[in-house]
Amino acid sequence: MKKLLTALLLGAAGATAAVGQAWPAKPVTLLVPFPPGGSTDAIARLLGNKLQESIAGSSFVVDNRGGAGGTIGTAMVKRAPADGYTVLVTSLGPLVIGPHLLKNLPYDPTKDLDYITVAVQAPNVLVVPAASPHKSMAEVIAFLKAHPEKMSFGTSGNGSSDHITAELFWQQTGTTGLHIPYKGGGPVMTDLLGNQVDSSFMNINTALPQIKAGKLRALGITSAGRSPALPDVQTMDELGIKGLQVYSWQAVAAPKGLPADTKAKLHAGIVKTLNAPDVKPKLLEQGFEIVANTPEQFTAFQASEFARWKKVIEDRKITAD
Repeated sequence: MKKLLTALLLGAAGATAAVGQAWPAKPVTLLVPFPPGGSTDAIARLLGNKLQESIAGSSFVVDNRGGAGGTIGTAMVKRAPADGYTVLVTSLGPLVIGPHLLKNLPYDPTKDLDYITVAVQAPNVLVVPAASPHKSMAEVIAFLKAHPEKMSFGTSGNGSSDHITAELFWQQTGTTGLHIPYKGGGPVMTDLLGNQVDSSFMNINTALPQIKAGKLRALGITSAGRSPALPDVQTMDELGIKGLQVYSWQAVAAPKGLPADTKAKLHAGIVKTLNAPDVKPKLLEQGFEIVANTPEQFTAFQASEFARWKKVIEDRKITAD
C-alpha cells in the first residue's frame, strides 16, 4: 500500500510539474528589432495585447532593441533559448534584404530561425511634409534631375523596405537622392513632421493618420492597384514608373528548434488575433492586408523573398552606404 501511495503521489507530482511547464508558464518577450513608433512595433503591441486574451494564462511583453537595420535585435533572438519565451516580431528587412547588404551578419536567416507566420503586408507610399514645395510626383522627379543628391529620403534603416524602395525609385527614374537612414519608422516620422527630412517611402499604415490629418502629402503608392485606404493616390505604374511594386510585411519568428506544440499554439493564437472581429477591420482600414500564413508557407515565402531581393540588390548594385 505504501508503495502504491508513493507511486500515486510521485505520478501526481510529475503531472503537476508537467502542467507547470506547459507553455507559456512565464511572460513571453516579443522582441522588436526597431525603436517604438513604426509599423513593426505597432503590430507587436497589437499582438502582445490580444494574445493575452487568445492564449489562456499568458503574458506578452514588447521589448524594442533597434539598431543596424534590425539585425542587432534579430541576432539577439537567434542566440536566445528555443523555448518560446523570446519571439521575434520583425519586418522583411532583417530577414531578406539586410543579409545581402550588410557584411558579417551575426545570424543566417535561412538557418537560424523558425518561421511562425507572416502577419500582415502593406505597400509603401511616398510622402512629403505638408509644407513641402513638391505637390506631385512629376515635380519630385524634375527636382531630383535638376538637383542630384539634394532631396533627402528618410528610411527606417539600411536594408529596410523603404530604403530599397527609394533605391529602386532612383534607378527607375534615372535620378539620385540623399539617403538618410534612421533606427526605425518612428524617428523618420518625427523628422518628417518637423521638416527635418524631405520625404520617405513610408509604410502606408504608419503614414495614413498624418496624411488624413493633412500633415503629410502622399504622392504615389507601390501597390499593384490603388489602396482602398488611399483611393486618390496613384500607383507607381499609373505614374509611369515601372518595376516599383513593393510590399513591406511584418512577421513572427523564433529561435531555431522551437518545440512543435509551442509553435502550433503560438501560430494559432496569432491567426485568431489577426482575424478577430475587433482587430481585422481596423487593420484593413489602416492599409494592411491580412496574411496569417502557416509556418511552412512562411518558410517557403522567406526563401523566395530572400532570392528575389538578392537578385534585385546585385543587379542594381544597391549598397548600404
